Amino acid sequence: MHISQNFDAGNIEVVSCADAGDIQLKIRADIQSEFYQWFYFRLSGVKATPCTMHILNAGGAAYPPGFENYRICYSYDRQNWLRHPTSLENGKMTIAFQPEYDSIYFAYFAPYSMERHADLVAKSQLSPRCSHRVLGKTLDGQDIDLLKFSSGENEQPKKICWLIARQHPGESMAEWWMEGCIERLIDESNPASSKLLSQCDVYLVPNMNPDGSRRGHLRTNAAGRNLNREWAHPDIDTSPEVYFVKQAIVDTGADFMLDVHGDESLPYCFIAGTEGLANWDAAKQAQLDFYKNKLAQLNADFQTQRGYPAKSPGTANLTMSAAQIAETQGCLAMTLEMPFKDTTATPDTTYGWSGERSKKLAHSCLDTLSSYLGTL
Repeated sequence: MHISQNFDAGNIEVVSCADAGDIQLKIRADIQSEFYQWFYFRLSGVKATPCTMHILNAGGAAYPPGFENYRICYSYDRQNWLRHPTSLENGKMTIAFQPEYDSIYFAYFAPYSMERHADLVAKSQLSPRCSHRVLGKTLDGQDIDLLKFSSGENEQPKKICWLIARQHPGESMAEWWMEGCIERLIDESNPASSKLLSQCDVYLVPNMNPDGSRRGHLRTNAAGRNLNREWAHPDIDTSPEVYFVKQAIVDTGADFMLDVHGDESLPYCFIAGTEGLANWDAAKQAQLDFYKNKLAQLNADFQTQRGYPAKSPGTANLTMSAAQIAETQGCLAMTLEMPFKDTTATPDTTYGWSGERSKKLAHSCLDTLSSYLGTL
């Protein structure tokens, strides 16, 4: 029996694996941080063997309720990720599983590797609608990729829309969402994407945190910084990812911004707005409500009843991306949240919330964006 995690986004620490019936594991915390919850590892040499795995420090994770009523993701081929029940008792999460093959992968959510990210960027630039630019380097020396999508039609001024994802690297559903978004934008046979690109140019950062993604972090970059708390005054030495992206947004301006995330605990898809801005008014509320309600009409997985409570005007956290961009650019900026678990109203017993459902939600978000721009 062997347990490994030394691969892209891998994360686990082995306490004991002498007995397949009592495998003891711990999740490794992000560097220079107390955040942890993301895990991804391979279990080998246990074909047809009943195994019981215990993640001993689950109760101390960043969001312990995220492991309540949670079904782990597993895969034999790293392409098809299924779900399996877990139990949580006295801070310890237990997974009982009998593998059908020699090795099996387990993860907190279906991983999105940096290799797949590189493939996505490379494929995107082959479209005549897409251009690529490296905004800068991360602390580990990885590229910060920016993709611009445009129809090339410039008869009239077009709106500028920004989409960013995976500030928190463990929220891999955010880059699955990006894959779906890009596939729709480069599909020249799709009239909806053609209409959208006649209305706006789309600037897209598929992965805001390449270092954390490769290192197997939950929330932080290589310096232990939570990037979604760095937007007020980003430092090129500690959060270059935000520094370069924010500068690019300032250079182009923004008429719309969506920051894509995942929520560990809440079993819903929802949007968090920027109601906490000091200048929040009825017109801004109407814009937010329009986008949320239209998205709920287009996609049954999205809902508007549950989510984070709205902040009172004047209490916005301007270190967060949506609040910072809404404040400085005067545009509608929002945070989209998807579940690690599943949606309670539209559950999938086999896959739970998945990469494929994330991609389909992206399609609906783009269609909603087109409708929203039509109101401006």
